[in-house]
Amino acid sequence: MKRIFIDGKSGTTGLRIFDRLADRDDIEIITLSDELRKDTAARKEALNSSDLSFLCLPDSAAIQAIKMVENPDTVIIDASTAHRTLSGWEYGFPEIFPDGINRIKSSKRIAVPGCHASGFAAIVKPLTDSGLLLKNAKISCFSFTGYSGGGNAMIAEYKNESRAATYSAPRVYALSQNHKHLKEMTSVTGLVTPPVFSPAVADFYSGMLVTVNLFGEDLVIGADVCGISEVYKSRYNGKIVFFCDSIDENGFISANAMSGRDSMAITVNGNSDRIMISALFDNLGKGASGAAVECMNIVFGLAPEHSLIL
Repeated sequence: MKRIFIDGKSGTTGLRIFDRLADRDDIEIITLSDELRKDTAARKEALNSSDLSFLCLPDSAAIQAIKMVENPDTVIIDASTAHRTLSGWEYGFPEIFPDGINRIKSSKRIAVPGCHASGFAAIVKPLTDSGLLLKNAKISCFSFTGYSGGGNAMIAEYKNESRAATYSAPRVYALSQNHKHLKEMTSVTGLVTPPVFSPAVADFYSGMLVTVNLFGEDLVIGADVCGISEVYKSRYNGKIVFFCDSIDENGFISANAMSGRDSMAITVNGNSDRIMISALFDNLGKGASGAAVECMNIVFGLAPEHSLIL
């Protein structure tokens, strides 16, 4: 039986991880009382006595937690932004790498991607890897997320009966084009220039729709919707990430259509001049907790989808 510690279990990501693991008979979850969950000595003991620990913490606390780990056998899966582009850390999205399963399985330091970045990387990396999308292309990305992506503070804002009327409509943010996910979005895909990225939060709890728009001139000559679709069909044919010819309902794609699930669907729409590629998933699922549990399964030699909701 593997001993697991969730450092930051009270947050949205930690709670979803706990939910996925609670009924498993191969897992013993190390728990700390409310009085000890922020106690440095108690956390250090839990981290070092675990086979694997999830860090569901702000960046600064995640960095502090890593400094506490002295057990060379403890595997760390970090859901914060702190380590996603650092050397020595594996990027926790095995499907976007040809050898992704082995990369995760052999690593003791795994950084789970950001939610928006997960959809962007899933869309863009197969295209840059295949050479269909030029790495110097300047592209844009639009992303809808449920309000749980903002953590407990934003959840409370949206559930507040006295909230402003503007909360009932989608709200675009990161207006300065300095969103914290841009660094990994560029690093993982190989793009020279970060995308123009417009995330929006809307009045639903969880779910995510990431869309990348391309002009034909951004692609190598001859690339079209069919050719791009074939790239995704070849790369994404598993149970967790998969290609769909269509994910719309009567011409509409709902951003919360996969709420509560840990999988991701990729689809391509448009024509030879203007192409729209979308990733549909749950910001708390494949965009956070589901991805973390998937990585844990791989580390322990289990099927990646074990105990996930697909």
